[in-house]
Amino acid sequence: MITVIKSGLLTTVQDLGRPGYQQFGIVVGGALDAFAARTVNTIVGNDENAALIEIAQTGPDLLFTHDALVAWTGGHFYPRVGSEILPKDRAVRIAAGEVVSFGFTKSGLRAWIAVAGGIDVPLVLGSRSTYRRAGIGGHKGRPLVSDDKLKLNALPERGAKVLAALRSAGRRATTWSVRPDTMGEAAPLGTLRAMRGPEWEWFSTEAKKVFFETEWEATREGDRMGLRLDGPPLPLAKPREMISSAVNSGVVQVPAAGSLIVLLPSRQSIGGYPRIAAVAAVDLRACAQLKPGDKIRFEEITLAKAHALSLARERDFARVCMGLARIND
Repeated sequence: MITVIKSGLLTTVQDLGRPGYQQFGIVVGGALDAFAARTVNTIVGNDENAALIEIAQTGPDLLFTHDALVAWTGGHFYPRVGSEILPKDRAVRIAAGEVVSFGFTKSGLRAWIAVAGGIDVPLVLGSRSTYRRAGIGGHKGRPLVSDDKLKLNALPERGAKVLAALRSAGRRATTWSVRPDTMGEAAPLGTLRAMRGPEWEWFSTEAKKVFFETEWEATREGDRMGLRLDGPPLPLAKPREMISSAVNSGVVQVPAAGSLIVLLPSRQSIGGYPRIAAVAAVDLRACAQLKPGDKIRFEEITLAKAHALSLARERDFARVCMGLARIND
């Protein structure tokens, strides 16, 4: 059992989302960095899709009533048990009665916390992720608040072995770690790799040039639906009206005002703004970490390159999973 002592700014229960219901207006949602969620779940021995905790900007204080195995990753938070900082990207033992305090992020915006066994909340339309606009999923369909109590599922076999080994050795954390950013081919710092979108040819020659040459700035209007970027206007070559069309996570829309929206997992299923580009799936995790005022550039790649980047990361992740299967502590 976990008791929420302090909730933080926006702390929710998430998994990998709720696909298959977009035709009914139900967003996919789920963890904004699905790869981070998969990684920390794997570290503690969970199924990749186990429910975990997503935090944003200000983290929670969590009281553990039983011994637990925990892993976290994401932005530069400094979670503590008392005065002891809990290391990132590795399995950590939390003793019964201890409180983990996440505090404020120093850089980046979000983090993901997996607990061995996973958070025990009901399945709604095949997912445990919180969809707060509809009030479904997660814990009572909303962000966590003080005094909420989260049940945990039974420890998975490997998680139980790691926890027992740490307890026996009197250690807080494993000597090994798994960093999501080391898998696959990382983008240059401050860069999102992107492909031309379906309406690329609608834009003027100058707008196409400006899109890839501009340093765009994240605004305060961003949320789980989309990252909003401020910069110069991107005019169309000639006035055109667009029929609403399908959109996916990573699609870069250009509203009439000219600012950009990079769609994230809690996006709608269709949109009526021209789609100038689409961010490669492997770089969407960077969008989840951009705070207001942070700057980013787009780098053009081909669809074939985007596929290759995804395959390379999955190959690395598969190797990590095979390695973890042989480790107890």
